[in-house]
Amino acid sequence: MTAETAARAAGTPVRALTVLYDAECSLCTFLRDWLVRQPQWVPLELVPAGSAEARRRFPGLDHAGTFEEITVVGDAGQVYRGADAWVVTLWALRKYRPLAHRLSTPSGARLARGAVLAAAAWRGTKSRGGHTPRRGDGWVYDRRAGWTYHPPGCADGRCAAPS
Repeated sequence: MTAETAARAAGTPVRALTVLYDAECSLCTFLRDWLVRQPQWVPLELVPAGSAEARRRFPGLDHAGTFEEITVVGDAGQVYRGADAWVVTLWALRKYRPLAHRLSTPSGARLARGAVLAAAAWRGTKSRGGHTPRRGDGWVYDRRAGWTYHPPGCADGRCAAPS
């Protein structure tokens, strides 16, 4: 999102949300199916992350990043990632809007972040064709910090010079 788009989106009512989900992740597809069955105050469109449709709709978005953390895009260009994305998605649902309001408080935000990190940890244990970092490829999951990349052979901080 450009600074101009962000300024225009600030204060603009959200009338629709697009949830980008990993179509190769069983947890993500389960949640997609659950979301479409929920009564909505704000319409949700579910689009596979990194798909041609996602790239067409949101050409300026970091599409590789949409596999790393949940990403939701508002109809005026608002971009929500991680716990904020989950909270705004719950906010769109009739039955879960009160929960979303509770999760938007400082103490609720910690709970929402914990839930998103737990989902990321679960996803990281599954082998799904390369979108989620897996053990041995340099990606490391820390429950406090999330995913970080340490190039293979650099675990001790001393990397071999490229040949």
